[in-house]
Amino acid sequence: MVEEVQKHSVHTLVFRSLKRTHDMFVADNGKPVPLDEESHKRKMAIKLRNEYGPVLHMPTSKENLKEKGPQNATDSYVHKQYPANQGQEVEYFVAGVALTADTKIQRMPSESAAQSLAVALPSQTKADANRTAPSGSEYRHPGASDRPQPTAMNSIVMETGNTKNSALIAKKAPTMPKPQWHPPWKLYRVISGHLGWVRCIAVEPGNQWFVTGSADRTIKIWDLASGKLKLSLTGHISTVRGVIVSTRSPYLFSCGEDKQVKCWDLEYNKVIRHYHGHLSAVYGLDLHPTIDVLVTCSRDSTARIWDVRTKASVHTLSGHTNAVATVRCQAAEPQIITGSHDTTIRLWDLVAGKTRVTLTNHKKSVRAVVLHPRHYTFASGSPDNIKQWKFPDGSFIQNLSGHNAIINTLTVNSDGVLVSGADNGTMHLWDWRTGYNFQRVHAAVQPGSLDSESGIFACAFDQSESRLLTAEADKTIKVYREDDTATEETHPVSWKPEIIKRKRF
Repeated sequence: MVEEVQKHSVHTLVFRSLKRTHDMFVADNGKPVPLDEESHKRKMAIKLRNEYGPVLHMPTSKENLKEKGPQNATDSYVHKQYPANQGQEVEYFVAGVALTADTKIQRMPSESAAQSLAVALPSQTKADANRTAPSGSEYRHPGASDRPQPTAMNSIVMETGNTKNSALIAKKAPTMPKPQWHPPWKLYRVISGHLGWVRCIAVEPGNQWFVTGSADRTIKIWDLASGKLKLSLTGHISTVRGVIVSTRSPYLFSCGEDKQVKCWDLEYNKVIRHYHGHLSAVYGLDLHPTIDVLVTCSRDSTARIWDVRTKASVHTLSGHTNAVATVRCQAAEPQIITGSHDTTIRLWDLVAGKTRVTLTNHKKSVRAVVLHPRHYTFASGSPDNIKQWKFPDGSFIQNLSGHNAIINTLTVNSDGVLVSGADNGTMHLWDWRTGYNFQRVHAAVQPGSLDSESGIFACAFDQSESRLLTAEADKTIKVYREDDTATEETHPVSWKPEIIKRKRF
């Protein structure tokens, strides 16, 4: 089909060239009109340079290219002859397109024919020639847009004087770069005390203690160094689904399936504010890092922005069509990010209270979102895979595939270690930059618990990033730390430069 189209286009081009050349030399009465010879040559030279400059430098065949090398662009059409077709297939090049002998063009046109062709050929031919070679895009590592990447052929641009031509060359398929080595993490402490699933966890800014919320309706505060219980707070009448400690004031915020959002004064260990407005269970909350704003997300398909001091609901962020499972805040735009069971992620304008961008790449519920502490990027977790995105517009970076479970939680440290915790009790550790999965952990459940109670609901690094805490379905908090004895020799990176297969969904 392609050869037929090429054959038709070449024959049409030659016919139009001869006709226009004939029309130039015929007046209205049908008699030939002689032209001044010098004027004619000058016109032909200008026309050749302007219209054929980009292609006249190209060889007539690969054989001649090897034998004679490149020639002057102005005389390649005049002084070169096509080789006779002696049984073997010869390839020709016209405007960057390879033509075989099947096109029936066996000989090079004469000097007069070439000049007439130059006069008759419209200037759009150059654009047509360039369009013939499809434009490819070279592979860009994380940060590139989420589009299918050509693997076999990519286009390059060759500059000739002040003009450009498209030509095709072979390119190697993109491969994953070698990941950074990270020491493995090992379990060194299991903390018991809750009487129900531990659903949420947060570390206070001073790194002295951490707080957990549970299905037993209590909030417990633990000493980080020893793992001993310091305080229990009661007040929720259903499962506590979110806790966070303020960096700007001595306040602890909590939310639960009882639709309540509470502010606790840690100097008196009492609730000092309630934030009323959600119509169903509140699944998560986060504090803005620079202003006194609290954001909560709920099963009522909305997220709400609260003024911490006045308890006023500043905005109700509507747009999701199912429960909003997670919310995150940052100082830069977009300042609010939500993930929902409707499979979408929304980036919000805090001032206007409206959606900036909706990301629809996930095919299943998005239960976890995490922001990188140093890079202007974030990740989202779903049963289909983990995806990385670039702010501010949510440009797709890459997929992290392999954690085939319902991902409940994500956390990342400044060293580029991404942790994903799942409903089946598995925890995967990834290199953020390359997406390499360097460790998989499945800790045993607490003695006396059922194997079905193996699930990770939340995880967090402490402020020093030397300890990793997980909140689990066996009613325990597990504490991990890096293996100090591990080296690159004892725990080498099992990595091969495999071809990356990037998928949009």
